[in-house]
Amino acid sequence: MARAPERWDVEDSAFWDSTGKSIANRNLWVSIPNLLCGFSVWLYWGMIVKTMQRLHFANEELFAFPSMNSDGLQFGTEEYIDWYRALLFTLPAVAGLAGATLRIPNSFMITICGGRNVKFMTTVLLIIPALLAGIAQQNPNTPFYVYVILAAMSGVGGGAFASSMSNISFFFPRRMQGLALGLNAGLGNAGVSVMQFLIPWVVTFGMFGGLGGAPQQFEVNDNPQQLWIQNAAMVWVPIMSVLAVMTWIFMNNLPQHKCGPTPAAIGKYLWLQMIGFLGAAVGVVFLVFVPMPIPELIRIFIVLIVAVIVTLLGMKFMTPQTIQEPLNKQFAIFSNKHNWVMTWLYVMTFGSFIGYANAFPKLIDDVFVTDAKQVINWFGLFEIELVTAHYIWIGAFVGALIRPVGGWLSDKLGGARVTQWDTWVMVASTILAGYLVKLAGQSQTPEDYFVPFVVTFVVLFATTGIGNGSTFRMIPIIFSKEQAGPVLGWTSAIAAYGAYLIPKIFATQIKARTPEYALYGFAVYYASCLAVNWWFYARKNAEIKC
Repeated sequence: MARAPERWDVEDSAFWDSTGKSIANRNLWVSIPNLLCGFSVWLYWGMIVKTMQRLHFANEELFAFPSMNSDGLQFGTEEYIDWYRALLFTLPAVAGLAGATLRIPNSFMITICGGRNVKFMTTVLLIIPALLAGIAQQNPNTPFYVYVILAAMSGVGGGAFASSMSNISFFFPRRMQGLALGLNAGLGNAGVSVMQFLIPWVVTFGMFGGLGGAPQQFEVNDNPQQLWIQNAAMVWVPIMSVLAVMTWIFMNNLPQHKCGPTPAAIGKYLWLQMIGFLGAAVGVVFLVFVPMPIPELIRIFIVLIVAVIVTLLGMKFMTPQTIQEPLNKQFAIFSNKHNWVMTWLYVMTFGSFIGYANAFPKLIDDVFVTDAKQVINWFGLFEIELVTAHYIWIGAFVGALIRPVGGWLSDKLGGARVTQWDTWVMVASTILAGYLVKLAGQSQTPEDYFVPFVVTFVVLFATTGIGNGSTFRMIPIIFSKEQAGPVLGWTSAIAAYGAYLIPKIFATQIKARTPEYALYGFAVYYASCLAVNWWFYARKNAEIKC
């Protein structure tokens, strides 16, 4: 087990060269794969529901969830297809809601619980929902509410981002934080792409033998087929078990983190996570189980606000005194207007990346598959076999890997300038993507628009990645060292609600058969970010030049 160094002052060049650099790099390179797996487990629900939908449309007895079909819709009808597609979007949305809510306590954990302690416990807690989800998927009759609970539990992986970024910000001097945070976030975000690439392969064979359970059986053109959907979750269990051990051995707490003895620090971590789960649980109940006689889009935002408020109130009034004092110091960020400005901007970048990544695997099926049995392969030819593994991972891959470039460009040109130009491209590409979705929906041959749509979305993913790096680079410039960590965590927490909002918004518009409206709405929001960034940071006489 690596000990906490007695002194930590990375702004001192001599200390950095002699001691700090090696410790910081070791923690960064252990942090990255942990965060990668956190993203994978958090967002694998987008791939799982995509496979569920494929299995159900091929065999109506698989994953039918009859208790959720309150209107008694008949399998195969257009109304049933729209209902089932919208229902399955609930699971990635629940994971997104829980992960974003858990980021709120994670934003403040590092100084209270210690970086190594937080990373270790996060990895351990992620093993549990991955294992249970694999067991649940072995039975195609598992009730829908079980998946709702497991999706919420996987939100630990989403919460991990806030604590991970806050932790790494302490290890590197300010002049290097753009690259260090970009690597941690960018390669960590790559877990989405790695997961989207890996899952279509691991579900095709019984990789765990008898321990992995039996496959799901279905037919394609009277040809027997089988998939091991449970592998989508279970494949992460052995990987994270190894990473948990590496975290415990090689990562460090820091002396400025007043975490105390390890058992006490872990107890504080679990208490803060429990408060986050309380907020997430209230939000999930309102989202899935409590009917509201209001428009669905309004309901979506009410659920988000309720989850945030419950979590903040829990942190304020349900924490012991030993946790309360350091929390109150960090809560000072809420009186700084730039915290709210940067939250608005970071939702645009990271919120879009994580939301599109969560929705994209199923969105392309829902836009370009016109009935339950018709699908498109890479070359635009119609087949029964669903082949999307060739391209679903590309957007998230580009968005994640280009993120350090956004940080590097911001180090050279200024974060506000990079953000401004990047946002112009986001507005244009989102409008174009919406237009292509509209044309595909009106066409008898939607496959004609498939390649332009994918290319446009890859560009959109790239802009979210560059914007992730540029906005994150702005924060250490705008805020003091003491506030930068909590602000990094808070902005990433609120932005993570994109993983909840975007799937739910797409679900409502797909059910209404107007998915392009969702993209047009996102473009309007991006345009507002152009004005906000220009006014506060990019114009000639801006309040803060960054």
